[in-house]
This record gives sequence, C-alpha cells and structure tokens, in this order.
Amino acid sequence: MRFPLSLGNVEDLLHDRGIEVSHETVRYWWQRFGPAFAAEIKKKRIAGGRTSKWPWHLDEVFVKINGKTHYLWRAVDHEGEVLESYVAKKRDKKAELKFVKNSMRKHGKSERLTTDRLRSYGAALKEMKAEGVQECGRHLNTRIENSHLPFRRRERAMLRFRRMRSPQKFVSVQASVYNHFNLERTLTSRPIFKKNRSAALAEWRSLGAA
Repeated sequence: MRFPLSLGNVEDLLHDRGIEVSHETVRYWWQRFGPAFAAEIKKKRIAGGRTSKWPWHLDEVFVKINGKTHYLWRAVDHEGEVLESYVAKKRDKKAELKFVKNSMRKHGKSERLTTDRLRSYGAALKEMKAEGVQECGRHLNTRIENSHLPFRRRERAMLRFRRMRSPQKFVSVQASVYNHFNLERTLTSRPIFKKNRSAALAEWRSLGAA
C-alpha cells in the first residue's frame, strides 16, 4: 500500500528474492492484513495525541467504480496528515454532512475548514451551525490537492475499482500507511529525517511481527 505497485509487480519482486507466490496470494495478504495494520496504526496515532484541532483541508475527487462515477471525500490537517476518507455516490449536502460529522466525531472540531467553492460544503456547515469556520479561496487548498497524488498513483496501479466497498476499504488502509511514513522530509534536517524514517520502519516491522 505504500508504493504504486501492481500485484504483478510485487509477485515479480518477491520472485527475484526467491519467494514464489502468485499475485492472488499477494491480494489475499493485503485483504487479510492490510485493515488490521491500518487499524493498529490509527489507534496508536490517536492515543499518542495525533488527532487534530488545527485547520483542516477538505476536498473531493471523482473515482470510477465499475465504470460509474463516484466521489471520494477527503480531509487532511495542516501537515498533510489524512484524517478521514469517505466514498459516496453523490457530491451533495447529504454526503458532505455525513463526512464532516464522522470526521469531527473521530478527531474533534477543527477551528477552520478550508474548502473549494462547492455549495455542498456551505449547506452542510450551515446545518451544523458551523459556517463561520469555513474558508474558501484560490490556492488555499494546495495542501490537500497534493495529498491526492499518492492515492491516484495507487489507483492507476490497481486498474480502477469494480465494487463500491473496494475503494472505501482501500483508502482507509492507504491513508493510514501514508500517514505512518509521511515524514515531511523538506521540513527537517537530514539526520532527523533519517532517525524518524528508521523509527517508522521499526514500528512497521513490529506490527508485522505481532
């Protein structure tokens, strides 16, 4: 889930290391262990005070599921940490309201929500009596626009989705893995980055050994 590799790519890489498995076995591993790893990562980050009341960035992107357009609603904090993802059939007030309420229930209320000018955001926040926290403007949502890129790369490697439940399961796992290894390398010195990377990898290995 960390790298934009297809299941066939992983099969070939394992073969090069002397491990003979089919790509269907790799798929089974991901379905069996991916959600468990993601849940453990999320639990530890929330317990460690990783929930955010800082400004959030909200955005939605289209996702093709079995040839039909659906929408992926996403929220990230000021550091690019993916807080919540939600797949819906429509891009309307009802979907946005469910998404925002679920995000705030898990992570607390944010002091500012940066969105685009989609009317669904304003309508949902108005119903929640929180319209005062919304902020719209050009280039203000660059943070979340950039955070879509890892998802898009993995989506292409997976050759799209065929069932409604598949992207929801996928994005929840992908977001947790992305958060775990998102070290903001441009904001720290090289020695600190290497130390944080080693710590993240050691924790990841401990999850696999548990």
